[in-house]
Amino acid sequence: MRNLLSRRCRLVGTAASAAVIAVACTAPTQATQRLPVLGYQVQGDATALIDASAPALGSVGVDGVNISPAGSGVDAPGATAHGQLAAAHAHGLPAELLVGNFNATTDDFDESAANRLLSSAANIDNVVTALGNAVSSQGWDGVSIDMESLAARDTDGLTRFVTALRRALPARKTISIAVTTYTDTADYAANGWDLPALGQLVDRVVLMAYDEHSNSSDPGPVGELSWQSAGLDALTSQVAPGKVDLGVAGYGYSWKPTGAVTQLSDEGARDLASSDGATTTFDSTAGEWNATLSDGTVLWWSDARSLTARRTLAAAKGIHGLAVWDLGLSDTIQP
Repeated sequence: MRNLLSRRCRLVGTAASAAVIAVACTAPTQATQRLPVLGYQVQGDATALIDASAPALGSVGVDGVNISPAGSGVDAPGATAHGQLAAAHAHGLPAELLVGNFNATTDDFDESAANRLLSSAANIDNVVTALGNAVSSQGWDGVSIDMESLAARDTDGLTRFVTALRRALPARKTISIAVTTYTDTADYAANGWDLPALGQLVDRVVLMAYDEHSNSSDPGPVGELSWQSAGLDALTSQVAPGKVDLGVAGYGYSWKPTGAVTQLSDEGARDLASSDGATTTFDSTAGEWNATLSDGTVLWWSDARSLTARRTLAAAKGIHGLAVWDLGLSDTIQP
């Protein structure tokens, strides 16, 4: 999560496109609308964002804290994180504290730091103890794990880490884990996730079904429906659908002819297109908006209308719900 420009994604074919289009074009049912939505909130963002989307949310994930480069410790949640927790609780929403391996110095996820944590029983114990103390003393409802850019050497260690965390937290506290989208289940173990084992340990698995196209690719949808559908099929073949949330982008990108790529909020993407006088088009196959500016810059973004299509997809797949990254970039979530 966090800096999504760095995420690596895989394209899939279009064999499932027709079925997905049919699902996406179906009017949302009342049951679809009731699917719970997890809203991610960066700890430094305005708590008013939680207030605005609260009627549509089932829970909040607060980003959060990160492990040290040595893998031996973890940041303490600061006052801004406590403020997000209080805002969620004011609306009766549970809030999980997100822990990741993001390195602010390199502006990317740090596999080496993750490996130093996951390959050391002492480091796992230190980090689990710190997270358990934070949950107990500050009133968090659980922990959200966001370890990214992992490798095969991390797979067993991640399972050991989650096992230790599960044992350390009271039974009423939840654990969720975010995983990258792959359409081949073999890719999960090769990139740090033993899905069958993790699916038994955690309460929710969040499929980060975004950044199909980003700074490492040509312009295209942030997460098109057929790719998300194939990713859900792969994930739910190893994790019970009732434990799965479909992660949805609430943002977009601009690709300049020079090659520069910029992440945009939904509002920012619309404003950029409007100020240029560009025509905006909703691609019903991808379930996203796009526009080409007068200088050749290409925009794609996933907004409230996109979320409606993903609600329908989630209901058709029989999964638990959805997760939007993030409230500071997305349109206000509506019930």
